[in-house]
Amino acid sequence: MRTKTIKKNRINVVTLGCSKNVYDSEVLMGQLKASGKDVVHEQEGNVVVINTCGFINNAKEESVNTILEYMQKKEDGEVDKVFVTGCLSERYKPDLQKEIPNVDQYFGTTELPGLLKALGADYKHELIGERLTTTPKNYAYLKIAEGCDRPCSFCAIPIMRGKHKSTPIENLVTEAEKLAANGVKELILIAQDLTYYGLDIYKKRNLAELLENLVKVEGIEWIRLHYAFPTGFPMDVLDVMKREPKICNYLDIPLQHISDDLLKSMRRGTTKEKTTKLIKEFRAIVPEMTIRTTLIVGYPGETEAHFEELKQWVSEMRFERLGCFTYSHEENTHAYNLEDDVPEDLKMQRANAIMEIQSQISWELNQAKIGQEFKVVIDRKEGNYFVGRTEFDSPDVDNEVLIDATRTYLKTGEFTTIRVIEAEDFDLYGEVVAS
Repeated sequence: MRTKTIKKNRINVVTLGCSKNVYDSEVLMGQLKASGKDVVHEQEGNVVVINTCGFINNAKEESVNTILEYMQKKEDGEVDKVFVTGCLSERYKPDLQKEIPNVDQYFGTTELPGLLKALGADYKHELIGERLTTTPKNYAYLKIAEGCDRPCSFCAIPIMRGKHKSTPIENLVTEAEKLAANGVKELILIAQDLTYYGLDIYKKRNLAELLENLVKVEGIEWIRLHYAFPTGFPMDVLDVMKREPKICNYLDIPLQHISDDLLKSMRRGTTKEKTTKLIKEFRAIVPEMTIRTTLIVGYPGETEAHFEELKQWVSEMRFERLGCFTYSHEENTHAYNLEDDVPEDLKMQRANAIMEIQSQISWELNQAKIGQEFKVVIDRKEGNYFVGRTEFDSPDVDNEVLIDATRTYLKTGEFTTIRVIEAEDFDLYGEVVAS
């Protein structure tokens, strides 16, 4: 049966997973558009490309379900072709080909030219920084490196993304300039590990120099750092953060755990003492800094004593932002050789307990903001509120500022100054300060 209602030769790109996947989909769409293709993001099209995630069990399940959903649509004649790319496809291609053979073709994370060819497009090397962004107009992700050289025991990313490979500074500046010309005001720097940036091509950790070049880009007002690694953190980055107003006083640094036993088993290359010292140094050098971290509970061998130590440490450190995940037992990782001995319900209890502590910390920190003024960017309008963020908040994962839309008109993508009038655990309510 042929499709009847959907516009012919329209390619629909469906993105699952993390911000790195969002970026990859945007690059794919930019290439397709440059070849004259009609391409949309998560809208109707008779040709579908699913950019999958293969990181942990929940993400893998969502990816498989999405593939199956589109295979049903293909069977029903609602779409003509389905292509699968991304991390799940990179990691499990032979299994997927066997289990879901009706997919037209599977591609891994490094097979963009082949995918484009299958879609009737040419890969254009000269398209540095040409992307079709799918985020709100005011911010965009800037992927500064691909892959990871870290040996973390629980992580399958090196299997799916390969070794660390930095993008040259001049290419990233060109990309930032093109984004700024399209109205982007906030760059969110992403990589599997920002702090490793430059080691492969400049033979030194070169994140600070990259930042010094990016702050010169006209039109960019905020630059935000995501996914730093604690071991070997280049402290000169903090000097640039302190000196340059465009660099948000914000750092996302996943720490995973604090028990020395588990940090060793996780192959994190650090200790509780070193980690605590590092966080204290951050706060001493940039007192205004907001630190976001993520933790894993239920890792193999995590005892009640290890967990109590983690809880105590979270209470003491008072992170401004924190997320907590349950351990996922992943094939072909070092930790897969260990017994996954913490029951799922106990993992969930532990994650909830950590987030309960964090909720209280966040509430207390937010109460202290009442009466203070902050620069805020407006991301969207939702119901009766304009929803914005301070420099201390990243999209989708952090606190938001709600401003009564019945009393004030604001433009999305614009910056404004607000005074906090009320605060909850994870949201602030603000009123615009008359300029």
